[in-house]
Amino acid sequence: MFVRSRIAAGAALVALVATTAACTTDPETGQQRISKTAIGGIGGALGGYLLGDLVGGRHDRTEKIVGAGLGGIAGAAIGAYMDKQERELRQRTAGTDVQVVRQGDDLLLNIPSGVNFAHNSATVEPRFQQTLDKVAGVLSDAQNNRTYIDVYGHTDSTGSAAYNQTLSERRAAAVALYLESRGVQAARVATRGFGMTQPIASNETEEGRAQNRRVEIKIVPIAQSDIG
Repeated sequence: MFVRSRIAAGAALVALVATTAACTTDPETGQQRISKTAIGGIGGALGGYLLGDLVGGRHDRTEKIVGAGLGGIAGAAIGAYMDKQERELRQRTAGTDVQVVRQGDDLLLNIPSGVNFAHNSATVEPRFQQTLDKVAGVLSDAQNNRTYIDVYGHTDSTGSAAYNQTLSERRAAAVALYLESRGVQAARVATRGFGMTQPIASNETEEGRAQNRRVEIKIVPIAQSDIG
């Protein structure tokens, strides 16, 4: 289920803004948001990658949503809808090292290597299954199913570019299939592998390589205006 899209070269910066350095944390709620400074520095290069574009294109994805009989959210209600989903995801993933980043009405879950895959493997580890079960529990709920879900796979720079690209695609697909096996509708899900092209840390150290080996799950509300 590798759905590919043509994303501008500036999308390479999106992983950077998912890191703590590009985020601000509310001292009272603990909520992370991409800082205005980070967004301003990225400017137009970011394009719509994090701000709304979807793997495979919004038109094709919307057709699948309509075909699956899923509805959209009225514009005025989107903010509250995603607020609720964000709270539930933060509660369910507390203590798992998963970062929940909010940008506008979109959510990005950054899942570090320590809780996802073994070295050179695309098999979902038991510990990662427990984390994904919590995520799927929120996303599959009938009260939370009016969202698109993109799964992104990333690797470090060890090995060839071709190998890492394939590995990242396999990992993204494995996560997508696992979510679907836990009740998340396949029509909502698409995958993309970025190989080693989206580092968020230096590949010169083991710590940095570990940060680069990650999976991200982007959650985008389905607007009623999208589906007519």
